[in-house]
Amino acid sequence: MNITVVRPGDLGDAEKSRWRELQKADPSLDNPFLSVEFTLAMGRLRDYVHVAIVEDAGQLTGFFPYERHAFGIGRPLGGFLTTCHGLISVPGLELEAKALLRACGLNVFGFDHMVAGQPTFAPYETDVRPAAVMDFTSGYEAWLEQVKRNSAKNLKTWRYKERKLAREHGDLRLSWASTDPAELGRLLAWKSDQYRRTGRVDRFAQPWIVRLTEQMHAEQSADFAGVLTMLYAGDVPVAGHFGLRTATTLVGWFPAYDTEFGKYSPGIVHHLQMAEAAAGAGLHMVDMGKGGKDYKHWLQSGTLHVSEGRLSRPSAAAAVHWIGRVPFNKARTIVTDSPSLYRAADRVLKGFGRMRSTRGQESGTREPSGAR
Repeated sequence: MNITVVRPGDLGDAEKSRWRELQKADPSLDNPFLSVEFTLAMGRLRDYVHVAIVEDAGQLTGFFPYERHAFGIGRPLGGFLTTCHGLISVPGLELEAKALLRACGLNVFGFDHMVAGQPTFAPYETDVRPAAVMDFTSGYEAWLEQVKRNSAKNLKTWRYKERKLAREHGDLRLSWASTDPAELGRLLAWKSDQYRRTGRVDRFAQPWIVRLTEQMHAEQSADFAGVLTMLYAGDVPVAGHFGLRTATTLVGWFPAYDTEFGKYSPGIVHHLQMAEAAAGAGLHMVDMGKGGKDYKHWLQSGTLHVSEGRLSRPSAAAAVHWIGRVPFNKARTIVTDSPSLYRAADRVLKGFGRMRSTRGQESGTREPSGAR
């Protein structure tokens, strides 16, 4: 077995074709963050992105995209931006993990959204968590019945707010798979405002992430595409989402809404309408990812599993990485896995966001509304 490392842009047509073939052959790899198109886009924007190509007896048997940072610290492709990573390979491929690290020039590789159970990484998994999905394989109506079983009271409340929004602001309309860059810009402005308002780091303050999103929005093929949806009340956009899809799976990525319509729960109303549109477009599921947000538990009708863990070679860099990251990751997992702890942490972060906003206003700066 031979492992060579290249930059994504150096992949040839035969290698890209084989990557797609391997991904389609294994249902556990049906996630756009594992698609070659996402790796190519990341490679165009970040010089620390690499791909390990695995060959056995002259046959291409696997691809491992990853990030190589200073001191041989390895991270999953896309890091905090992505909700799935792993080895794209023939089923059951098992590599000697430390040999893989050596070939990749890594001292350590930590992961938190690995496809659970992959033979190369399974011995190093320290935790496996469910990721909520909206499953449409039995049809949209079957999914909706499951939502009703999850919480009939919540569904009734959402439908009431949906009707109220339409009654007070105009008929509702969902724009599915919009190619309008202005709509994408509006959504990202809402999301930036949400990050700041809730005490999070604004991802879109980094120009390369904006460019990545724009490039993904422009990708439109049968097997991979960016999907932008926008919910309108009358002629006014009130909520939206941008995610990535394969031929059958849409992954949740950036949902946001106009806070002026907050009393109508526009984000949930949008998700209900997006689910119907996704099922109508032939998608089998929407992957909402792991985590403790209540709406995921209310809307889910199935689960996938992702794992956390870490593998390393003896080195000072690996020791420093453990000290700096492992305890934090364990604490974060405990919080995000529990809805009650997540809500408590969310309240603290929102308080921080309000304090930051107040300080900005006192110093003469103005926080953007995110709605325009």
